[in-house]
Amino acid sequence: MFVDSHCHLEMETYAQDRDAVIKRCLDNGLSYILTVGTEQKYFDTVMEMVDRYPLIYGAIGIHPHNSKDFNDTLITRIETCLTNKRIVAYGEIGLDFFKNYSPRNIQLKAFEAQIALAQRFNLPIIIHSRQAKEETLTILKNNHVNRTGGVIHCFSYDHVWATKVLDLGFYISIPGTVTYPAARNLVDVVPHIPLDRILSETDAPFLTPHPYRGKRNEPSFVRFVVEKIAQIYKQSVDDVATHIRNNFMSLFLKKRGGA
Repeated sequence: MFVDSHCHLEMETYAQDRDAVIKRCLDNGLSYILTVGTEQKYFDTVMEMVDRYPLIYGAIGIHPHNSKDFNDTLITRIETCLTNKRIVAYGEIGLDFFKNYSPRNIQLKAFEAQIALAQRFNLPIIIHSRQAKEETLTILKNNHVNRTGGVIHCFSYDHVWATKVLDLGFYISIPGTVTYPAARNLVDVVPHIPLDRILSETDAPFLTPHPYRGKRNEPSFVRFVVEKIAQIYKQSVDDVATHIRNNFMSLFLKKRGGA
C-alpha cells in the first residue's frame, strides 16, 4: 500500500542495480512510484522506466537549478514526452534561491513558462521551493494553478505557508527528513495537513530517512516516512498509507486514466 510520490530512479546512482532496487520496492509493499526527470539528460531513462515497470509513473520538467537550459528546443522535447499517458505530472519546477545555480530572473521566467506548459497538457505540477516562499506563492497565485493542481514537494516551510498552499488546492509531500531528530519544524507542520491532502516521498537518492541516514536512499524506505506520519497523526500505518495512496491516485492518475 505504500507510495513514493517523488524520487529520481532515473539518476546514475541506480544504473547498476535499478532492477534490484525496484524488486525491493515490490517486496516492501509499494504500489506506486513517481520518478521525476529534472533535466533533459534523464528524460529517455524516465520514458524507458515508465514503459517497463507497471508500478512506476513519471514526471518531466526542468528543475530550477537548470532553468538556464530552458529554451524552445527543450520545450519541443518535453512536449513529446508529455504525450505518453504514463507521464502523469509536470515537474519538478519552481525556485531555489539557496543554491542559485541559475540566475533568479531566469528561474522566475522558466517557472511561469512551465506552469503554462503544464496547463496546456492538463497536468498537475510538482513544485520545488527553497528559500523562495513568498516568490513561489506569488507566482502560484498569479498563474491560476487551480486549473491543474499540484503538490509542494519536499516541504520545508512552516504551517502558515502550508495553509496558504492548501488553500490554493495543493497537496503537500513529506520527505524522509521528518524522521530526523532535528526535524521539529516539519513534525509540527504535519498535523496542519488534512489526511486527504498529504503525500509521502523519499526524494531518493537524497534525504535518506532514519535508520538508514548516511546511505543511498531508495523508494522502499518510504515506509519509514509513512510510519512517522502515522505516529504524528496518532493513526494506524495502514490507514495513513491508504489515504496517501488514494491521494496519489486522485492527483496524478485520474486525469490520465490510471488506476
